[in-house]
Amino acid sequence: MIKEGADLVVARPGAALREIDVQIVADEVARMVQEANYDLNQDVIDSLHKGLAGEESPAGQEILRQIIQNAEIAHGERVPICQDTGFAVIFMEIGQDVHFVGGSLEEAINAGVARGYTEGYLRKSILKDPLKGGNTGDNTPAIVHYDIVPGDKVKMKILPKGGGSENMSAVGMLKPADGVEGVKRFVLDRVAQAGPNPCPPIIVGVGIGGTFDKVAYLAKKAITRPVGQYHSDPDIRALEEELLSKVNDLGIGPQGLGGRTTALWLAIETHPRHIASFPVAVNIQCHAARQKDIII
Repeated sequence: MIKEGADLVVARPGAALREIDVQIVADEVARMVQEANYDLNQDVIDSLHKGLAGEESPAGQEILRQIIQNAEIAHGERVPICQDTGFAVIFMEIGQDVHFVGGSLEEAINAGVARGYTEGYLRKSILKDPLKGGNTGDNTPAIVHYDIVPGDKVKMKILPKGGGSENMSAVGMLKPADGVEGVKRFVLDRVAQAGPNPCPPIIVGVGIGGTFDKVAYLAKKAITRPVGQYHSDPDIRALEEELLSKVNDLGIGPQGLGGRTTALWLAIETHPRHIASFPVAVNIQCHAARQKDIII
């Protein structure tokens, strides 16, 4: 307990803080937003090939081949995978022993986004006023999520999130009595209603628990988990496996033209909840599942 009038200790005696110039952050963001839009990560490429190998629909097979070819062209010619180059969503894990110098961290992040989208000739999609419109002209501001963690490192994950798939996302405030079966119904109903609109094959992020705002964050965070990396909790893993299978049983298929490969992956993130609330969220990512990571 801190007594009134007591001096506040701002650092442990002898504690060393690691200084990071925000210009380094700006430079990395500028590079990463371009690379994320040009290069699909290998886990996504592998999942597309796996989907192609298991797809029974001839139309679905052809679409998957075209998606893979599109990714190869984007990588080779350094052009965007999709014309919608996304809202720059950035997850920051900041070590508590880090001290940023040289200016504002968030201003540096946005400067990096602006430079990367301008120099990379990436589409600028952000309106400065949600009601009146008016393009910001440089795809800023970014959406930045901060998490303070132990250590002296900074981890950045950049996720250019397209508008089409984002529009298919939803939050539901279920009744606690709905239980796990209610979660399953909500997820499957949301994917079924989305149909072809998010450009399947998709990645499905599911958040369970927390509050109205926390559960949406959990669903967004879930889509950043590498394809093939299951939850560490065996019960959550079993639910991920069951839901992924049932999503693919819907028969929506690549680009909604039918087939087995509706989703490449489904990931769940959870948080404790209030006894009277049962929030569930679904955040859908299209097949252009773009993201890049770096540790500084």
